Amino acid sequence: MNKTPTDSGRLQVDWFRQSAPYIRAHRGSTCVILFGGEALEDAGFAHLIHDIALLSSLGMRLVLVHGARPQIETQLQTLGKQSNFAADLRITSVDDISAVEQAVGQVRMRIEAQLSMGLPNTPMSGAAIRVVSGNFVTAQPYGVRDGVDYGQTGNVRKIDAGAISEQLAHTNVVLISPIGYSTTGEIFNLRAEDVATEAAIALKADKLIFVMENNGVYNADGELLQQLKLPEAEHWREHHGGKTPDTLDTQSHLNNAAHACRGGVRRVHLISRNIDGALLLELFTRDGTGTLITADNYEGLRTATIDDIGGIMELIAPLEEKGALVKRAREQLELDIHNFTVIERDGMIIACAALFPFAEEKIAELACLAVHKDYQQNGRGNELMQHIEWQARKQHMETMVTLTTQTMHWFIERGFIEVSVESLPVQKKNLYNYQRKSKVLSKTLA
Repeated sequence: MNKTPTDSGRLQVDWFRQSAPYIRAHRGSTCVILFGGEALEDAGFAHLIHDIALLSSLGMRLVLVHGARPQIETQLQTLGKQSNFAADLRITSVDDISAVEQAVGQVRMRIEAQLSMGLPNTPMSGAAIRVVSGNFVTAQPYGVRDGVDYGQTGNVRKIDAGAISEQLAHTNVVLISPIGYSTTGEIFNLRAEDVATEAAIALKADKLIFVMENNGVYNADGELLQQLKLPEAEHWREHHGGKTPDTLDTQSHLNNAAHACRGGVRRVHLISRNIDGALLLELFTRDGTGTLITADNYEGLRTATIDDIGGIMELIAPLEEKGALVKRAREQLELDIHNFTVIERDGMIIACAALFPFAEEKIAELACLAVHKDYQQNGRGNELMQHIEWQARKQHMETMVTLTTQTMHWFIERGFIEVSVESLPVQKKNLYNYQRKSKVLSKTLA
């Protein structure tokens, strides 16, 4: 006789079926998960550990990175010492490092103990998780910045990806503390967020998950932004970050998310530790619970090579015929190819742009921005221009200029203003074609 499941049973069956594609997709994937020391002091930490154990049992290769800021604070107070910070980064004196070691060591052991549980009638029953820690992080001193000597606070210099991968291949969970060791045998206090980011890049991780104090990224109306492309994340960071403690925290995570995406990590998730089951909801439901920052649109964005000449010429030919772009000879393109960035889709160049820096004047020219007509409604032009701006800022350019005859308003809508020919770099001004009468537009780079 067939029995009809209860409503709660039906919900469980439906959820399990809907999660099946995600279970298959995540099996064998490498995931770096960061959680702060605050999480350990929360009553819900056991649930987070249970969820991590479940991910491991489902075949995910897990690297856990923990913070220890509140535990270090407590240890220093116990020893009668005061914490000192600059730019939200702890100044770690030689006398403080022993307190850091004790606090971090205690946190690591607490996590290992939680992951070792296997009591019957608990989610950890029969889990048998092997946890491996080690000296996977080589560090170097953060040094003196703006007159502040950060002492034994350090930067990540290298992640031993080979050693970590070997442990993951044996289905071990790797636990990394925010401590690094130098080649001279010194110990450095590190930002856990930086350790997690650099580990994800070194491992070419499929995912980097920040379990944070607040939940993801919100717009000006207080609405959760469930997914952000990398340029959108950078735009939020520039226009909304740094105003409140919550946005400062989010801005810091977005800085690391952008760095991770540019380093080859395809997806970065920002979720809240205050939502029970946030980790499972984020990974195994369609909409998730936090904010996903994705580099997918950058899969085809890269520096051009000589092999792209034909594709670029085919892309810009219609615009040259319309007079929207200056005609470029193949020989000139070959000489300038290292200045070009392209977006490739299924072997086809669908967008391109060039950056020509004039270092003496700290002015960069954005040139030959073109997007295939079939992709002009997908925001590719915006993404490409923002990437070029990022390149210019990286080269310490202060102003970006562009010349246009037909798309002046498109650039004005994106922060450019019309200026005179005299605003061009001297070398570019000497080549200006007065018969073409191109409009000169300029934008200050923040």
